[in-house]
Amino acid sequence: MAKVTLYNQTGASIGEIELNDAVFGIEPNQAVLFDAIIMQRATLRQGTHKVKGRSEVRGGGRKPWKQKGTGRARQGSIRSPQWRGGGIVFGPTPRSYSYKLNKKVRKLALKSALSSKVQADEILVLDELTLNAPKTKEMVKVLSGLNVERKALIVTTDANEMVELSARNIPGVTVLNAEAVNVLDLAHHDKLIITKGAVEKIEEVLA
Repeated sequence: MAKVTLYNQTGASIGEIELNDAVFGIEPNQAVLFDAIIMQRATLRQGTHKVKGRSEVRGGGRKPWKQKGTGRARQGSIRSPQWRGGGIVFGPTPRSYSYKLNKKVRKLALKSALSSKVQADEILVLDELTLNAPKTKEMVKVLSGLNVERKALIVTTDANEMVELSARNIPGVTVLNAEAVNVLDLAHHDKLIITKGAVEKIEEVLA
């Protein structure tokens, strides 16, 4: 099993922790990672785009000129698609872009993303992360102690309101609990800061 350094929240090394190779030590599958990221990004699309069709635009109630005898092409409405100000043909309408990947594929993508963090030495495991009050200054102190200067994903064992409130005003920092870990956030952030309890919880689900 792979071993990584275990830190306390001041940034001091207090030992090592073994990571399950079935979760944190596999060969990352780049194709599956790509599919999972595209799926998540598609799911995030609002899909609220809308244009007006011929029946929805204002006006065009009467025939602009008689059918025959004018020498011009026959027209039934000035709101037909070929007219300026007319309806749009086959334009976008509100829809959902979300779709699903197979459960095994999703699990493989998540394990690939976690393993990539370990291989790139971009994972920091804390024994625990506790804050007594929601203070941004305290979270900045924790990140400074861990020498984290870029985008960081903090994963806690369970939902932790104090940590979430302390980190939400820090640019590039996202807080999730172990159950909400996902491929897109793992790929988007440069560092993964995860508690020992969260590691155990993730291994229990994915191993």
